[in-house]
Amino acid sequence: MPRLSDEEALARLTAHDHGVLCTIHPERGIDAVPCVYAVDDDGYVGIPVDTVKPKSSTRLQRERNLEADPRATLLAEQWDADDWSKLWWVRLELRRQADASPEREAALGDLLAGRYPQYRDEPFAKVLVLRIVNALGWEAVPSLH
Repeated sequence: MPRLSDEEALARLTAHDHGVLCTIHPERGIDAVPCVYAVDDDGYVGIPVDTVKPKSSTRLQRERNLEADPRATLLAEQWDADDWSKLWWVRLELRRQADASPEREAALGDLLAGRYPQYRDEPFAKVLVLRIVNALGWEAVPSLH
């Protein structure tokens, strides 16, 4: 299997602009939602709860899910309908860090603001902080590194 190294998996995920966050709803099971994110050098991921996009509340289901079960998965992938040799995916196993310091949350917010122009003014109700537990990646054709 053309598996990506942990370093290459993290590099691809960090360079990618969005993914799918999967949390566990206590009754329905897996909840999957598209998201943006930032990854810091210490192995933490920030998922914004912003005030830019319309929503009925800033207390999102993903946060409630993480309170009930701190496990999450973040999936990013590259699809090319014409050239399957360019396919790849990266999956991070994550754990919510409810006790993350305000400094870590703020630093991840800064990364998000630097990465996405819509977040330039840091319009966050909060930034969910998750620790990377494991990284797994696959590519159709091994890269020449």
